[in-house]
Amino acid sequence: MAGLGHSEAVTDGVRIQVKSRYLRERSNPTVRQFMFTYDITIRNESPAPVKLLTRHWVIRDATGAEQKVEGVGVIGETPVIEPGATHRYSSFCPLRTEFGSMEGSYGMVRSSGETFRAKIATFSLFVPSAVS
Repeated sequence: MAGLGHSEAVTDGVRIQVKSRYLRERSNPTVRQFMFTYDITIRNESPAPVKLLTRHWVIRDATGAEQKVEGVGVIGETPVIEPGATHRYSSFCPLRTEFGSMEGSYGMVRSSGETFRAKIATFSLFVPSAVS
């Protein structure tokens, strides 16, 4: 389902889908502030529970400027996702340009103690009028 504003990746039985959109009402183009939201769906398609421990994001704007964001969990949580279960959340990203992209990974651990990085495929952030 990769496309403009969408992405999907599967790593070790963990499927991560993203959809982004521009938030016109929270943006101020006159001062180069463009706000975007993205919705994440994490589905555990593996036979064992997984726990999301960390996040790592690479955010790029249209000038090529890159920002890296790392931290514990997502929106203050370190969810355990049971086999067949889904965890969803939404967050925000400000940019100084009308378009850019995000990609990254989640640090995960299985109940066995095995750790791995679940890939978040690249998705676009864009003001619709900037790409039409």
